[in-house]
Amino acid sequence: MINRIILIVLDSVGIGEAPDAAEYGDTGSNTLGNIAAAVGGLQLPNLQRMGLGNIAPIEGILPHQHPSAAFGKMAEVSPGKDTTTGHWELMGIHLKQPFPLYPEGFPHEVMETYQAQTGRGWLGNYPASGTEIIKELGQEHIETGKTIVYTSGDSVFQIAAHDEIIPLPELYDICKIARNILSGEHEVSRVIARPFIGEPGNFVRTANRKDFSVVPPEPTLLDNLKEAGFMTHAVGKIEDIFNKVGITSAVHTKDNMDGVEKTIEAMLNLTQKGLIFTNLVDFDAKFGHRNNPQGYAQALVEFDQCLPDILKTLRNDDLLVITADHGNDPTTPSTDHSREYVPILLSGEQIKPGADIGIRQTFADLAATIADILEVTPPPKGLSFKHKILGI
Repeated sequence: MINRIILIVLDSVGIGEAPDAAEYGDTGSNTLGNIAAAVGGLQLPNLQRMGLGNIAPIEGILPHQHPSAAFGKMAEVSPGKDTTTGHWELMGIHLKQPFPLYPEGFPHEVMETYQAQTGRGWLGNYPASGTEIIKELGQEHIETGKTIVYTSGDSVFQIAAHDEIIPLPELYDICKIARNILSGEHEVSRVIARPFIGEPGNFVRTANRKDFSVVPPEPTLLDNLKEAGFMTHAVGKIEDIFNKVGITSAVHTKDNMDGVEKTIEAMLNLTQKGLIFTNLVDFDAKFGHRNNPQGYAQALVEFDQCLPDILKTLRNDDLLVITADHGNDPTTPSTDHSREYVPILLSGEQIKPGADIGIRQTFADLAATIADILEVTPPPKGLSFKHKILGI
């Protein structure tokens, strides 16, 4: 019997364009495949051993004759390609409408209300790289005390502020005000606090980012697990993505390696039945959005090197799941997410090695499978593939 699931989301590690990629302007996007080609091949021996190369062609990662894990890939049904939509679908719900996007910036009435309610003006209000916009507007922000507001190809309202100009508690309060303003037709998926420090010409974002998400529109697998008395422990930004709903405990992280360490700590210390749910964000935030395939490749290598430590920490009644929430191909001109399949690898003593679960038609199949394994109420969407991975 499997009693504990360890689910690790490699944020943005897509594995090839989805069938509807053209509708999103993402024809040809292939995060893993194109990174591998750009760097002359990826060397990820532990992921290769699990069966990553059996899912799709990736230069440097050969199909394994006897994969140690079950493997496959999943398509997204919900409209959109953002973090919130992907994670919610992984937990068993489909969105009917995509979150709104603002390629021209937020409308006048939104920003007027924002200024009136926060008591601070704003700079920016256009799509931008977070590191670039603080270079461009950081000096003016320091001089005026106005917040830096920007968005991206995702449904986000981001607020950057220097710690010495707007202290962290005030920045979080401003984000909460913005979250309340951005409802109805302007209900973006996330309001994000983006604090930074340093001097002009040398600004650096801190690890105190905080996401203020909307509440899922219906109960997810997390709610069903919590209601059944099971653990749902969130590592990284998972707690923020679900706005704490369905979460029994949480810990935030500074970077990917901190996320891996905190996941292993949870595996060692949290012995109860349920789910440990981790997001490793650096792939997306530090490399995908910055079109840095070399940095992305190195981050993949670093994760691969940690895999043996994760695997040896598994108990006999554990299931390890490694997947993603969308793509973010750093080799394309776009710096935004890409509509892609996501890989899925499943490992554990009770998992049938080399089981091919094929192409799943929705991320929600994972939630249905976890519910089936742990014998809790299934989520609204998804079909279980428990029988494929347990060989029953």
